[in-house]
Amino acid sequence: MSEKQPTVTQATLVKKAAPKSDYKPADVSPQRRVQRTFAVRLWSIRHSRLLEWFYSRFADVFLLLHPLWKGIGYGRVEAPVKFVEKRVKGFMFDCRMCGQCILSSTGMSCPMNCPKQLRNGPCGGVRANGNCEVEPDMPCVWVKAWEGSRNMVHGDNILKVQKPVDQSLRETSAWLRVTAQAAAARETSNNQQNTGASA
Repeated sequence: MSEKQPTVTQATLVKKAAPKSDYKPADVSPQRRVQRTFAVRLWSIRHSRLLEWFYSRFADVFLLLHPLWKGIGYGRVEAPVKFVEKRVKGFMFDCRMCGQCILSSTGMSCPMNCPKQLRNGPCGGVRANGNCEVEPDMPCVWVKAWEGSRNMVHGDNILKVQKPVDQSLRETSAWLRVTAQAAAARETSNNQQNTGASA
């Protein structure tokens, strides 16, 4: 009987082909750095219901501040708001600042963390243990998205088909964009009601 050969992944081949260096990050192995990033990301998914509630309140506050953003100018507040957003969401969700945040529809698991950047569910290569095909040590973003969505009040939003990423919005503030869109929708609704009342 021949022994089964261990499978060699693409990630292993790339690592072997990488140039060798004497540099090693002080006291932290690359594997521990990866696990630490996953730890915060996985905490966010486990607490998706709490974060859903918080994000809803946060969006309401941002919408209340719309007159301020509009008065100063959305273009002027973009840089400082983006600075804060990038750091907060980067720490909590490993955000890639695509500018089209759909965390509330994906169980607080950012689909941009998928190596293939799939926006509508997992690929066919999810491993039996639920890990990623491309990065074997990483839990599949979409497996975790489904788990997180099951805890959320509006968890069925995960079933909605998402549009492809608009690369022109990369590195822009999703917070400001969503606020401006919500304010415009509210103004349109108010105008329609006023028109209907006067007719």
